[in-house]
Amino acid sequence: MQLSERIRRVRVSGTIRLADMVRKRAASGGKVYNLAEGEPDFDTPAFIIDAAHKAALAGHTRYTSVAGTPALREAIAAKLRNENGLVCDIDEVVVGTGAKQLMFNALLVGVNDGDEAIIPAPYWVSYCDMVTIAGGKPVIVDCFGTDLKITPGALAAAITARTRWLILNSPGNPGGAVYSASELSALAGVLRQYPKVAVICDDIYEKILFTGAPFATMARVAPDLEGRVLTVNGVSKSHAMTGWRIGYAAGPRKFIAAMTKLQGQSTTNASSISQAAALAALTGPQDTIHEWGRIYLRRRDSAIAAIAAIPGLNARPPDGAFYIFVDCTALLGRTAPDGTVIDTDIVLSEYLLAAAGVALVPGTEFGGPGHLRLCFAKSDDEVAEACAEMGKALASLT
Repeated sequence: MQLSERIRRVRVSGTIRLADMVRKRAASGGKVYNLAEGEPDFDTPAFIIDAAHKAALAGHTRYTSVAGTPALREAIAAKLRNENGLVCDIDEVVVGTGAKQLMFNALLVGVNDGDEAIIPAPYWVSYCDMVTIAGGKPVIVDCFGTDLKITPGALAAAITARTRWLILNSPGNPGGAVYSASELSALAGVLRQYPKVAVICDDIYEKILFTGAPFATMARVAPDLEGRVLTVNGVSKSHAMTGWRIGYAAGPRKFIAAMTKLQGQSTTNASSISQAAALAALTGPQDTIHEWGRIYLRRRDSAIAAIAAIPGLNARPPDGAFYIFVDCTALLGRTAPDGTVIDTDIVLSEYLLAAAGVALVPGTEFGGPGHLRLCFAKSDDEVAEACAEMGKALASLT
């Protein structure tokens, strides 16, 4: 069968490729410390599971509206209003099979051939390929010298006549960078000069924040721009519901209608049972989120201390999300015991998996060569043991 030129241009997701390597190692009986896969290790709260069970028993197992059940969209609109200061009704909200699908749909709806999307680096692995699939051109802006965040000057310099989108991820994956309200306001000042440039705000890690400041998002900071801001979020990270696959997006009515039309021709509605679970997640008790936040902060600090004790590695504490973007440039050029030259972060990642059983994602996948992404949403013991094994394996490099 013919393969399209479009799919030939797309890479296999680096995180998914590594996850496959981890599963193969585990299946062969090898010990694996999986610090690569980005999901909470907590169980979905019992009251959410109970709500899904009751929905199934009540017969809520059929198609729903393509955009999601009215009850869930009402709950999302209320959440955005009460927590984020965004005023929207259910016709400005669409529910999808995870935030990832909604971002993909948004770009398919909003990108014409040759349009440009500005993506600050480091970036989540799928952004660039999503833009490419949609026929657009990713424009990468290096933000390693500015705390992993795009500045107003860098944004202005990257905008051309073909720019149509800016993708912002805060808290960020992989670096944990968080944009303050004042930083978003400064970016909004640039965007006001370019009325054809819209913004996708990927807020999926909103609830995992260590700064002590209130979470800020563009549509709240710059309400005059709300007609060209799409806010994307979900329950996967906040409520430990990655496998339930529920995300949501809110934005201008016309754009949401177009996303819903596209979804109607692809997946139709998200799982009806998962939607019932998400409704319970958003309207039920939020105690676990606060408790998990305290645990994440403790794990972050422990992981940073463990990394600091390993010669050749360097990392700054993230302000949000549950990743540490570890600088490993000091180790590149060294040689493994079998004679392999560790010349890239990709080779180093493969060496650590083989020699120590530690799975980390190479930074090249995120536009940050010379780094490794470590997910600390794991038990204290697993992270501590993984860092100890990693230290031993790296000590044997010459």
